[in-house]
Amino acid sequence: MDMKFEVTGMFRTSEGWQNFKKVVDAHNERFAVEKIYSLIGSNHKVKRHLIKIEEVKQVE
Repeated sequence: MDMKFEVTGMFRTSEGWQNFKKVVDAHNERFAVEKIYSLIGSNHKVKRHLIKIEEVKQVE
């Protein structure tokens, strides 16, 4: 069963660092982080090493 996780962090753009906060469905924290890498990478064309995850917490 999937849980909801709120992931906060920042990623690099041509203008500088952009903050983000996203809620994703995942089995655990590790899958939530992977999903964030995938979403931001595909939507913003950012490589994984330019995405910094600051916090992952489970939400209701």
